[in-house]
Amino acid sequence: MVAVKVCGLRRLEDVEYVNSCKPEYVGFIFAKSRREIDGEKARELSDALDDSIEKVGVFVNRELDELLEIAEQAELDVVQLHGEEDEEYISKIPTKYRVWKAIRVRDKGDIELGKRYDSLERVDGILLDAYHETEYGGSGQSFDWELVRNGDFKKLILAGGLDPENISDAVEKSNPDVVDVSSGVETDGYKDFEKIKKFIEKARN
Repeated sequence: MVAVKVCGLRRLEDVEYVNSCKPEYVGFIFAKSRREIDGEKARELSDALDDSIEKVGVFVNRELDELLEIAEQAELDVVQLHGEEDEEYISKIPTKYRVWKAIRVRDKGDIELGKRYDSLERVDGILLDAYHETEYGGSGQSFDWELVRNGDFKKLILAGGLDPENISDAVEKSNPDVVDVSSGVETDGYKDFEKIKKFIEKARN
């Protein structure tokens, strides 16, 4: 069964929604975005989160010492790197955190880049997202899911423009391990309980 990550939590109401719907993962964004929060806010949300839900921190080209300070404060389980972080940077992340490396997909060449990162021992999962010139995720855009079918990644996390209406098709075409949603379960810029519930139900069926 495909796992679900609901990304971009920033309010206690959002935590209440996911505690009810029980996705496997939630994401906190520590990068320039309208969903950005700081470590202190993430800790507040983490403290209210159901213990069964794992916490993913999203970072873009952050200084390593800052990343580790936030990861500790927010009690993260997974560090998601959404920028141009290289092998040396990744190797310095303590092993108590799993590492997901995000790749913004334009064509088959980006899938190959993902496979190179996937071969690194410290990388536990590859997140494939739609390419956007100015945004690192959360743009609501999607890419050709057929590109990743049979991609043979250790763990494939599919993101980019997913919503309750297209998630079944996306899962069928790309066969991911995890699906990652943010704007697709929002109404007027805020997380929507009914959309989260519907998305998770459709992803798992």
